Amino acid sequence: MDHAFTSSPIRITRRQFTRGAAGAAAGVLAFPAIVRGRNLNDKLRIAAIGVGGRGASNLQDVSSEEIVAVCDVHGPNLERAASLHPRARREKDFRRVFDHASEFDAVVVSTTEHTHAFATLPALRLGKHVYCEKPLTHDVYEARVIREAARKAKVATQMGTQIHAGDNYRRVVELVQSGIAGPIREAHVWVGRAWGLQSEADAKANGDIVSVQDRPSGSSPIPTGLDWDLWIGPAPFRPFHEVYFPGPKWYRWWDFGNGTMSDLGSHWVDLAFWALDLDAPKSIEPGGGKPHPEIAPASMRAVYEYGPRRERPPVRVTWYQGKEKPEAWHRGEIPKWDSGALFVGDKGMILADYGKHVLLPEDRFRDVKRPAPSIPSSIGHHAEWIRACKTGEPTTCNFEYAGRLTEANHLGNVAYRVGRKITWDAETLSCPDAPEAMPFLKREYREGWSLA
Repeated sequence: MDHAFTSSPIRITRRQFTRGAAGAAAGVLAFPAIVRGRNLNDKLRIAAIGVGGRGASNLQDVSSEEIVAVCDVHGPNLERAASLHPRARREKDFRRVFDHASEFDAVVVSTTEHTHAFATLPALRLGKHVYCEKPLTHDVYEARVIREAARKAKVATQMGTQIHAGDNYRRVVELVQSGIAGPIREAHVWVGRAWGLQSEADAKANGDIVSVQDRPSGSSPIPTGLDWDLWIGPAPFRPFHEVYFPGPKWYRWWDFGNGTMSDLGSHWVDLAFWALDLDAPKSIEPGGGKPHPEIAPASMRAVYEYGPRRERPPVRVTWYQGKEKPEAWHRGEIPKWDSGALFVGDKGMILADYGKHVLLPEDRFRDVKRPAPSIPSSIGHHAEWIRACKTGEPTTCNFEYAGRLTEANHLGNVAYRVGRKITWDAETLSCPDAPEAMPFLKREYREGWSLA
């Protein structure tokens, strides 16, 4: 579906939406016949777009394959990557990478959040496999566009939610879905990171690398080798300042990122989304402060209401970041972990973080028989994607699943920026009771940039 950039709702039929959800639940996408039976020893030809910071790590994780192109708007990042892969084509502008599409089979996208969709969509339209860092896109509209394009392309896709490949998450999903804690009617997900709009004293106390209260009035010298105009890309232009670059400074600014909600939400909400078989929320209610027009908050919360899913009852999922924490945490009813995911059922609770989990109250579950493992261990988040590119096997964070997770995470920020509870119509990508939400669902692009 080719969407024009207007302020009107995007019409997605219920049949399309349901079909996509079912495909993600099955974890299977129909791949072109050309990839089936491909020799696993064959090298996948990969173009890496964004090779500094997180991109450098992703590049390392796929370096077992043939890296045929490296791209970055920052010269020093590009040179470092090129020194490791001297035969690879070098490009500064990722749009030029696609001028040589016959040279590669797959693309790894690790640019800043506000350009993810622009580097990912042309790859999908060319039938290339794509690994894209989290969050998948900058806004809800882009997440739907990418999800639809991936469904049409029938290629191997994976969002960079690396913790999804860990065994701890898999054991928690099995526990939740086994019913050992009874039907889950509420879940709480919180992270201790408090980066964003806050006082200088709070920023220092929270270990933030930058303290900002408003857009700087001046500018800083552009670092040598950085193409600032290309870095800005589709966002409204502004003079360079050191509060935006290098990463992760940029993700606090609404024009470039979405703060902690979409960043860490991709990892932490993922567990609840997976375990509870979530899809589109019915409503989202924000809390935790007054929104700033340009800067994402350090502390906030968002309460999601989900309807029944097959045999599962309706569930309320609450996100907290920074100073915000669940009441059970404040009352000392659960261990005061800095970050965690808590599932509250009729028979007890399950508390987890990245590397551990516990059944609560512990004395009640001390002798309980846990379900036998049913979700196989991952061969590795990147390895899973590489194998899928060669065989057509499914990935666990394909863009069908990751797109729905990304949409939900972004909606927490949308409600926060609107400043009140919103209802969500996933079919039309709109908030019927809050038309003022539209600019936060779908942004305008700078002249010369389009997803059409």
